Amino acid sequence: MRDFWKQVHSPRNLIVFDAAARLGSFTRAAEELNMQQPSVSAAIKQLEEALNVKLFIRGHRKVDLTVAGTRLFSDISKALNDIDTSVQAVRQMGRDEHITLNSSSAFSYYWMMPRLADLHEKHPNIDLRLQISDREPDLEKENISLGIRIGDGNWPNTHAVRLADEVIFPVASPHVMMAARNLRSVPNLMQERLIHLEEPIRERPTWSHWFDHHGIRGRNITAGLRLNDYALVLQAAMSGEGFAFGWEHVVRHLIESGLLVGREDWAWRTGRGVYLIWSKNTPLLPHAEQVRDWIISQADSQKK
Repeated sequence: MRDFWKQVHSPRNLIVFDAAARLGSFTRAAEELNMQQPSVSAAIKQLEEALNVKLFIRGHRKVDLTVAGTRLFSDISKALNDIDTSVQAVRQMGRDEHITLNSSSAFSYYWMMPRLADLHEKHPNIDLRLQISDREPDLEKENISLGIRIGDGNWPNTHAVRLADEVIFPVASPHVMMAARNLRSVPNLMQERLIHLEEPIRERPTWSHWFDHHGIRGRNITAGLRLNDYALVLQAAMSGEGFAFGWEHVVRHLIESGLLVGREDWAWRTGRGVYLIWSKNTPLLPHAEQVRDWIISQADSQKK
């Protein structure tokens, strides 16, 4: 990288070159960059001397790119546009209206998405970004406004509001549920095709844990489809691939829509909860407070 700057003499020369090439005029480039025209000419000459190649064919009222200049302009223009896009994105992170909600893909797809129209209607000026991750990042270090977590509600330096109890029961497509043979008792479910969630980082209950809760212990439940994302698990269940874990707070809307059927009489209440969290050390911005309160109200209405 140090050799690169020696070759172009100054990064400022590349910006001057981009403006002159884009506008086809040293004079217009000077106006855009708030420079004197001789300074633009000097910067271009310095760049040409550093590269040992002519970049422009100088005319009376305009300049045209040489072959070498065309090649350089193509690459420089793209690079500067990429830098500008990155700068604008980073700047946006610090604005009051930019609110980030970190959650699993399933929560974003199946809990948030059906409700976003209501949020936009109530708070049309809020710029909410749904951030999906397969881990649980530090809210402060990564400038995240709000997060969704499953656990006991105790996370360091974090406020937590319980949105729902963690309740798990088997779900399947209406066709699979109807075709299942003899589901009069929990042990018979082991004869059906099961869909397993194997997240690489988060610890989640397994079918073995669920059967153990229902008194069926020591069974090695391994057969069936294995997926590493819960949104994929639910998609597979809706597509008729078998029975999946149904976290009630996520599948409730899918059941009400007729896309899934649940055996809620076999529910397992784990004692844990689904929480909305935010940092204790960084005060929430006004828009983040509005999103927080809206999510809590939506969760409360689901309980009724």
